[in-house]
Amino acid sequence: MVQTIQSRDVTLRELKTNFGLQLTHDPQFFPEWQGNLPEITQLQQQQLDQVKAGYFNLLNYPPMLEGVVRMAILDPLLFIGGFYLAPFHIKAEKSVKIATEDEETIITGTLDVLVLQDTVWVMVIESKQVEFSIEAGLAQILSYMLANPDQEQPSFGMITTGGSFIFLKVIPGESPQYGLSRLFSLLNPGNDLYTVLRILKQLAQF
Repeated sequence: MVQTIQSRDVTLRELKTNFGLQLTHDPQFFPEWQGNLPEITQLQQQQLDQVKAGYFNLLNYPPMLEGVVRMAILDPLLFIGGFYLAPFHIKAEKSVKIATEDEETIITGTLDVLVLQDTVWVMVIESKQVEFSIEAGLAQILSYMLANPDQEQPSFGMITTGGSFIFLKVIPGESPQYGLSRLFSLLNPGNDLYTVLRILKQLAQF
């Protein structure tokens, strides 16, 4: 009997059991988020400071739902990074499906935001309500990245709650692996959005 699971309900254990997905802690697996990152301009820094200020203002008016996170944090970040310009284009709410080899288990879901460069999936972004932790979206976004039709190239992703950000890398294959960046937070001193944007620009080069 075929079992169909919505991506929002899938667990890391199910991805490991059904698709062999493994977390790797090898620091050499995901070097793309570290070192030699592209620089950002002073204007971009000023714009990101405004985004951070807007985030703290929104904290005074809970709940900060997913749509608000998209409008106030994620969309400005993509705009400042130039991801609405060629050669990039945005496909929102895109349905995806992934099945085991025997097709006994099928996972279906919808991407919040998908940034494409031609036919290459550069990054997948899953925005979550600010009350949720990053872990709440981890299995969901990994299931999306495993559904990437290009099984020859790694996929990159980012999860954000609006105030926290983490990047992911998935290398597909018979035994797919994934790695994680460190967690970036707007609660940290300075403005972690600078580094978040620099990483996004770095991943876009792939």
